[in-house]
Amino acid sequence: QVQLVESGGGLVQAGGSLRLSCAASGRTFSCCPMGWFRQAPGKEREFVASIRCNGASTYHADSAKGRFTISRDNAKNTVHLQMSSLKPEDTAVYYCNLEGGCLSEYDVWGQGTQVTVSS
Repeated sequence: QVQLVESGGGLVQAGGSLRLSCAASGRTFSCCPMGWFRQAPGKEREFVASIRCNGASTYHADSAKGRFTISRDNAKNTVHLQMSSLKPEDTAVYYCNLEGGCLSEYDVWGQGTQVTVSS
């Protein structure tokens, strides 16, 4: 019943910024852990950042630390990923994730939003 929809992706030049959003519909995700992953063509999907219940704890991949910030607004059932100092290697499809074991047995994924960083 839970649906995740990402938005905010686009084309940006190196050094620029983007703010991704993930909106949940169908049922509030409450305090479910949420995260962002990304997958570049020909590469494995990799972890970017995650956020725990009420945003009390956040985790960022080494590649994202200092540049990306994950946040959530439970009142709006929304999770954000603020990205700055973007690099060409950040180019990928970014996926929102709702961790399995909270509202469903398995992880729930959004459709993804494309981020392209030009050099």
